[in-house]
Amino acid sequence: MPLWTCTAPGDCTKESKSVSLDANWRWIHDETYTNCYKNSEWLGPCSTEDGVSCAKNCYLAGNDVKDYETKYGIFTDDHGIKLDFATGQNYGSRVYMMDDDDNYELFYLKNREFTLTVDMKDMPCGLNGAVYFVEMDKAGGKGKYPDNKAGAKYGTGYCDAQCPHDIKFVNGEANIKGWKPENNPPVGEYGICCAELDIWEANSQATAYTTHPCEKEGAYRCSGTECGDNDSDERYAGICDKDGCDFNSWRHGNHSFYGRHDFTLDSTRELTVVTQFITDNGEDDGNLVEVKRFYVQDGKVVPNSESSIGAAGNSLTDDFCVAQKSGFGDTDDHTKKGGLANMGKALDRGMVLVFSIWDDSMANMLWLDAVYPADGDKKTPGVWRGPCSATSGKPDHVRSHYGDAYVRYTNVKVGPIGSTFGAQETEQDDDDRFGDLGRRLGALHV
Repeated sequence: MPLWTCTAPGDCTKESKSVSLDANWRWIHDETYTNCYKNSEWLGPCSTEDGVSCAKNCYLAGNDVKDYETKYGIFTDDHGIKLDFATGQNYGSRVYMMDDDDNYELFYLKNREFTLTVDMKDMPCGLNGAVYFVEMDKAGGKGKYPDNKAGAKYGTGYCDAQCPHDIKFVNGEANIKGWKPENNPPVGEYGICCAELDIWEANSQATAYTTHPCEKEGAYRCSGTECGDNDSDERYAGICDKDGCDFNSWRHGNHSFYGRHDFTLDSTRELTVVTQFITDNGEDDGNLVEVKRFYVQDGKVVPNSESSIGAAGNSLTDDFCVAQKSGFGDTDDHTKKGGLANMGKALDRGMVLVFSIWDDSMANMLWLDAVYPADGDKKTPGVWRGPCSATSGKPDHVRSHYGDAYVRYTNVKVGPIGSTFGAQETEQDDDDRFGDLGRRLGALHV
């Protein structure tokens, strides 16, 4: 899979990268190739609550290119990556961009912009095609935790701001203690938390981008209150801002900006998404003060929509986030967890790029594309997040009706503000045109 690194409009270098499938999707077996995990249950060496012994005696399976395609519906080419939603008995996938065979690529985004082109036309209500950054360990925990012999090559080390409990191996140990196979998804005692930056969470009906700062650095194994679990009514007592500060055009009052066909941005056609990370001094060492969004479709640069509900503005700033929380009547955990400045510290340390497609067994994706909470009144500010129905996102419905859904991400680029156009392999006239778009984006920023 390619990555373009840019220095100026039209001046971008294409590198050949690769992706690694997350460990949760991989077969876990012992030395005789007998299952250590099946149908949500730990087996064999993992049948007790000894997570260390399980990790020492069971293995994560490797996959060749054919496996990625036929088992998981993951396809890469000279332009990007395509993720199918349903492939055999597998639903969804999550992959990470690699720097080399043993390490994830780390991105340092302050005073930079990140750009990609998305194809969402076959993404219905209830699905989420997500591109985001998380503060995972570069080696996936290998070397840091003695019992982790797999590392990034085998997709270990995932974390995010939701402190997920369904990760099978945490800090080199199997997450067996307190494992609840009856849950959907099954969960263990330990969660794994880290800062998260959602660039693109979307289907063809709604989209949002969100910052989620955390109080701890890097991937942090949590237990109890520090996880901020909903089940224990401790969501805002944990170390991460689970709600985040988001910008969803529909939620912020513009119901004609993004959607299928007759919208400012037509989600049935390719769309280029540009996100800028602006510092207070215009330098890499400055504090993050704004996360700004532009779009490009049909050669036209389109600024993000203006918010008319909850807060004023069209980008994420601390002032916008505070006003949004107040306007929507939400708990301001974003400010409590350090706001954009703390998010910027995670960017300083480097974050891993994630591509995924998934459905939502916990909230049916209503938080992205419908009325949420489900029993809320759409007239209440912040509750109406998209045009989808309350039942459209149920996984059983999505899987039975939209198994052929897919998302495609292409032309992934990073560089200084205003530089990420002109890197495509096109004729000179096209290069000039995309270079001009880059200059216009820079001018819009100024």
